[in-house]
Amino acid sequence: MSSAALQNALPFESAEIDPEVPRLVERCRAGDTEAFEKIFRLHQGRIFAVCLRMTADPDKAESLTQDTFVRSWQKLESYRGDGPFGGWIRRVAVNTVLDFTRRESRQQKRFRNSSSEDETYEQEAMNCGSAEDRIDLERAVASLPEGARTAFVLHDVEGFRHKEIAEMTGLAVGTIKAQLHRARKLLMDRLSDQEGRRDNGTR
Repeated sequence: MSSAALQNALPFESAEIDPEVPRLVERCRAGDTEAFEKIFRLHQGRIFAVCLRMTADPDKAESLTQDTFVRSWQKLESYRGDGPFGGWIRRVAVNTVLDFTRRESRQQKRFRNSSSEDETYEQEAMNCGSAEDRIDLERAVASLPEGARTAFVLHDVEGFRHKEIAEMTGLAVGTIKAQLHRARKLLMDRLSDQEGRRDNGTR
């Protein structure tokens, strides 16, 4: 499978533009919690999907979705209306996940003993095309190493540019490109392995 086909398997979904959102945002700025509840319902699913793809953990994704909306309420004054609100809150979600990942990484280093274990990754069945295959690919993305998964999700799925990802993560653009290349190679290798097993009549 080509790199382009792999990118198209999990397409970037642009933020929905709802004509009601600007009015809801203004009401929120005035302290209207009912208006914010409507914003939550409009964007909850999309934000959960972002968090889930970045963490590969439904429980963490649910918690980080809640954190994203708490942050959004607190930072609402920073939204200047010069772009879709959906895009703004999506960036808040990405930053929320990245902050959590950094904290988690520091905690793991603090409590990790001197002996390190090699990372292992699930060998998931993968292919692209049907709804079932798409689910398999989602699982494959979830099994990627953290850095590679972050680069792939933010660039190929969420549509951020290399420079934007570098700014959000604090990494060099070259590092982002390397992680993205690694993610694509890992996914394509696993897709090829799965296709080979299917050709041989095994799962």
